[in-house]
Amino acid sequence: MTLDDIISTDVLVVGAGGAGIRAALEASKYAAIDVTLIAKTLPGKSGCTVMAEGGYNAALCNVDSADSIESHFQDTVSGGSYVNNERLVRILVENAPARILELENNGALFYRTSEGKIDQRAFGRQSYKRTCYSGDRTGGEIMVTLVDLLRSSNVRFIRGAAVDLLLDGNKVTGVAAFNPEGAKFFLIRSKTVILATGGGCRIYKVTTNSFQGTGDGYAIGYRAGAELIGMEFIQFHPTGMVFPDSAKGILVTEAVRAEGGILLNNLGERFMEKYAPDRMELAGRDVVARAIYREIRAGRHTPHNGVYLSLQNLSPDFIEERLPQTLEQFRDLSGVDITKEQMEVSPTAHHVMGGLHISEKTETTIKGLFAAGEVTGGIHGANRLGGNSLADLQVFGYIAGHNAAQYSLESSLGKIPDEQITQIHKVVISPLQSKQDGMRPSQIRHNLEELMWTKVGILRNKKNLTQALENIQRLKSIPMKIVNQNTTYAYEQLEALQVRNMLIVAEIVVKAALFREESRGAHFREDFPETLPSWRKNIIISKENIHTVPVVVL
Repeated sequence: MTLDDIISTDVLVVGAGGAGIRAALEASKYAAIDVTLIAKTLPGKSGCTVMAEGGYNAALCNVDSADSIESHFQDTVSGGSYVNNERLVRILVENAPARILELENNGALFYRTSEGKIDQRAFGRQSYKRTCYSGDRTGGEIMVTLVDLLRSSNVRFIRGAAVDLLLDGNKVTGVAAFNPEGAKFFLIRSKTVILATGGGCRIYKVTTNSFQGTGDGYAIGYRAGAELIGMEFIQFHPTGMVFPDSAKGILVTEAVRAEGGILLNNLGERFMEKYAPDRMELAGRDVVARAIYREIRAGRHTPHNGVYLSLQNLSPDFIEERLPQTLEQFRDLSGVDITKEQMEVSPTAHHVMGGLHISEKTETTIKGLFAAGEVTGGIHGANRLGGNSLADLQVFGYIAGHNAAQYSLESSLGKIPDEQITQIHKVVISPLQSKQDGMRPSQIRHNLEELMWTKVGILRNKKNLTQALENIQRLKSIPMKIVNQNTTYAYEQLEALQVRNMLIVAEIVVKAALFREESRGAHFREDFPETLPSWRKNIIISKENIHTVPVVVL
């Protein structure tokens, strides 16, 4: 394999989900700037935005007039257990209304109130009905709108996976990439890069994430020397499907509970009464997930090792109107009619609250490297509120695109050292040359997913975390070998690159989880069950070290 091509651009966006497309569109408004978008799959098929169902948080006050920007801020910070970067939260809540109205003006269709305004529903741990929605397919509606805008823009799209950042000192100069179609290794020189690669919950056996959610951006940034923040905080969504096995982990949107769904154990008890009597099923996701986990562990589980989620208190017409995708999902995948039968659900790995450490301008600790979306950390603290993710993508995608474009206007293309290209190229081809004593990428991936699910899940302790770290490091030392050397579509070669990233992300998560000796938000240590005032601080991890910094407050 040789270097197939070198492409030059001004702004390079990596990732074609909600944040990536939004960033590319904003950057493309500058007529003098060439914008390129690269992703592993086609725009609209990438990432988790298209799979996000429940809604978009914005204090529009269309349903509850008492809602406010300040209330949205307070709910987000308290929901994040007070370790959010409050400056980033303020930016989120103040800009969320403008971004959703912009989507609406560009053709996105949201459900309406009787007055014709965007309707809003209740969501977990929020003081008012502020979650704007399009049935239970809100993310899909947003992505349709963004992809339509992208098609009419001058943004260039390239199919491929980013392998590593190209650097000139501490300044980004582009990306080395691999396209499995034809097994092509190529470089993209750029004045600035925006990472919008999404999350990394594919490191877990059971997850809502798309197949692209392998944590590429975290690993790429980490290898380049960027700082990451809050990587111990992994959100387990309370409700994922449990059967059939092929559907295990698929999201059952929080909108089901927002519209009146109740959780029951196998004794018919509405068990949230004892875990969160004030908020019940709409408590924080961390609280509900742990409650379900404890009910299952105590033996009060369903035949498929979950709990029941019931809509039998609602009319079939209401369910069909408000939750059409969930109705179809259960009917098609498990043969269950949710208008007549109870769903079986259990927690599933869903969202990484941590990520690249960014400034208010979305710049990382590497010069010229910006980031937006789930690949970033600090906004959501220890636990993200449902509905804040879609707002995050649009608010910070917009900011990243604008600031990266401004940066590129004042920059020139940097150097790419030959030795750096040679080193990255070795990573791409090494699995092709591996000896027979190695393992196929899929085998290593399977072992990692199982390990993370059993040792680094909802409830954690030092023994399990230590064992997980040792096993991850052992898996990292095993050479990956590629058996199927198909050059028409080199899937196994792509898989090797993804597994390389997954191993790094898993190691970072475990190190951060070991370091935080308390329980906070989605991070629960059985050996340190209290939330401690002395631990109201953030964990920063980089190649050089791991340390804490004070929380950024207003």
